[in-house]
Amino acid sequence: MLFSYHSIFGQKFPELFTGLVVIRQVPVALDLADKSAEFQRAAAARLSNGPEAEIPAIRAWRAGFSKMGLKPTQYRCASEALLRRLRKDGTLPRLHPVVDICNAVSVAYAVPVAAFELDRIAGNLTVRPATGHETYLTFSGSIEQPEPDEIIFADDADAAHARRWTNRQSAASAVSPQTRAALLVIEGLHDSAERDVLAARDSLAAVFRDVTESVQTGSLRGGAGHFEV
Repeated sequence: MLFSYHSIFGQKFPELFTGLVVIRQVPVALDLADKSAEFQRAAAARLSNGPEAEIPAIRAWRAGFSKMGLKPTQYRCASEALLRRLRKDGTLPRLHPVVDICNAVSVAYAVPVAAFELDRIAGNLTVRPATGHETYLTFSGSIEQPEPDEIIFADDADAAHARRWTNRQSAASAVSPQTRAALLVIEGLHDSAERDVLAARDSLAAVFRDVTESVQTGSLRGGAGHFEV
């Protein structure tokens, strides 16, 4: 499988930096609660200095969403939504150990982290403008069709695995107790995106190397090239 971006990203978002982690042989019994709590504490310390809207990484995503024609206070990137949740509730909900650690690292570094079950992706995964013919499975079980030119994560079967770029993932490839292999995608648009995204990527890789021997990492700059899974 190849992960890549449409050529439009090099033109509109040359500042984009992407970190990638592939984990395989994910254990059935997995306890990462202590690690997740550690990253959440780091995020809470950051929030004590000011709200999430003042964090440069979040400001950059707001600008990116505006460039896509979206209202950034109506549609937020995943990391901003999680930081808001952490600020209001004091903790993040527990869903699945892989998802929980991804969310915790996301708030710690203020960058979106998406997790896709590899076995549920048909062919390659490309971040690209929608044609309007793709299908998106919500967590409530309903089917949506992304708007034409909306940025989505799409596979070769025209399944949209995320809508509005980093705003909302699909239930189609959500990590579950049956997941044994997953692709983690970390993205940033801010000035220090390369540093922060690589730090987040390497933090996730280190966590998973403690529980499985099969961990692969990579990175893409400006949406150029591809990552072979």
